[in-house]
Amino acid sequence: MTEVKYIFVTGGVTSSLGKGIISSSLAKLLQARGYSVTIQKLDPYINVDPGTLNPYEHGECYVTNDGAETDLDLGHYERFLNVPTSQANNVTTGRIYQSVINKERKGDYLGKTVQVIPHITDEIKRRIKLVGSGGKFEIVITEIGGTVGDIESLPYIEAVRQLRWEHGQQNCIVIHLTLVPFLSASKELKTKPTQHSVKMLLEEGIQPDILVLRTEKSLTDDLRRKVALFCNVEASAVVESIDVSTIYEVPIRMQQEMLDATVLRKLGLPAGNEPMLDEWNEFLHKLHNPSHSVRIALVGKYIELADAYKSISEAFIHAGAANETKVELTYVHSEEIDENNYVGILKDYDGILVAPGFGSRGIDGKILTVNYARTNDIPFFGICLGMQCAVIEFARNVLGLEGAHSTEINPKAKHPVIDLMEEQKSVTEKGGTMRLGSYKCELMHGSEAYKCYRKEEIGERHRHRYEFNNRYLTDFRNAGMIPCGMNPQSGLVEIIEIPSHRWFVGVQFHPEYSSTVLRPHPLFVGFVKACIKK
Repeated sequence: MTEVKYIFVTGGVTSSLGKGIISSSLAKLLQARGYSVTIQKLDPYINVDPGTLNPYEHGECYVTNDGAETDLDLGHYERFLNVPTSQANNVTTGRIYQSVINKERKGDYLGKTVQVIPHITDEIKRRIKLVGSGGKFEIVITEIGGTVGDIESLPYIEAVRQLRWEHGQQNCIVIHLTLVPFLSASKELKTKPTQHSVKMLLEEGIQPDILVLRTEKSLTDDLRRKVALFCNVEASAVVESIDVSTIYEVPIRMQQEMLDATVLRKLGLPAGNEPMLDEWNEFLHKLHNPSHSVRIALVGKYIELADAYKSISEAFIHAGAANETKVELTYVHSEEIDENNYVGILKDYDGILVAPGFGSRGIDGKILTVNYARTNDIPFFGICLGMQCAVIEFARNVLGLEGAHSTEINPKAKHPVIDLMEEQKSVTEKGGTMRLGSYKCELMHGSEAYKCYRKEEIGERHRHRYEFNNRYLTDFRNAGMIPCGMNPQSGLVEIIEIPSHRWFVGVQFHPEYSSTVLRPHPLFVGFVKACIKK
């Protein structure tokens, strides 16, 4: 069997340079050349996963088909590659140490003193190689979170150094992403931060093979040669990553910079044909040349950090391109919506999405938003808690059930139309204990959801503890809110609709997780289409 090739992507100078986008773009190009590629993320924080992290801390918690709560970069990997990720694609320091400590408790180390080297680094290497085992992938790209020099990332850098020594440089290469800042006072790009970052990496035993330089101004040939000279890399391995209007242009830019060709040469792999990117370029053409424009309000409570709703905003980009429509997405804080101002805040939008979330903060604003969309025939899309808010609003204002609520917000609700799932009632821990991962859903013929999906059974990803209370099922159906998507095993309500409304759909699952560039999610496509018609 051919040995798996490993590419490691590290970052320097500052965080948030876009290692995930560079990794995804390179993977896309290699995939388009015919190679089987996957990407994994090594996160230095000590949490076992991001599931218990506040979105303000870490952005969106992304969920895989197999129920892993992961870093939002895995969403980028899937959106670019159109291939599902799994539990193995996201590893945290917490998970590494948990595994090593469990082995120590079982006596696996035969009484030895357990240390960072070799025990922690061996576990990191095992996790890196695990995702490439089984012969499914020829190339594994591993993104190392944080910035070189961070104390938390030292064991990961050491593990990479060891892997390069064990497998040889032609099987393990390192791409280092740094910033070349532009000083407006002197009107020049400065390479010194990059030089210091590479020096720091060298002190930790790693010579990068390729440098990707984030910049807002084009790099001159002289500047590239200077960086190459001071950082011990070939001039052809100094790659420009200039700011672009959309992350989906980055693969095209990286192709122009010949990043994929350089990587294959350094790995000793044949370049073959040029990447086949016809569909990708068609998507970009539609994205940049819309025929329509719609304004959509995303009503949530984490709006100060756009990354908290990253998959939703990206799903709107995919669905907008599919409809040749520019989606102008406005983030509206649900805490700021009340009885006195909700009409003024919401009246100018073509569609309204009520976002997922947890807890009571901002819930009243979300329920008022649902009421406005329902009574004014505005296309409405509710996701997870957004769907539950639609159920609560309907129960109160159509069914006349005074005190209807979710027991998450009011455990003593007179009418618990949203209630804790039966299997969750004995759960006390927070991490990884929700209903997570992909579950089946059967669709009702003729429903809006069925028209969007065009099939009878679907599978979608979940992340929730509370559900529609089936005791009220008949009342809702008789009053005009139809449960048109049901889980065939548990009987849980997955989708609700109001057929008399222009477009009113609430889903218990998270459709945004499975929307990709080349396969935009059908519900987002349908929702945007309804907004255009309005």
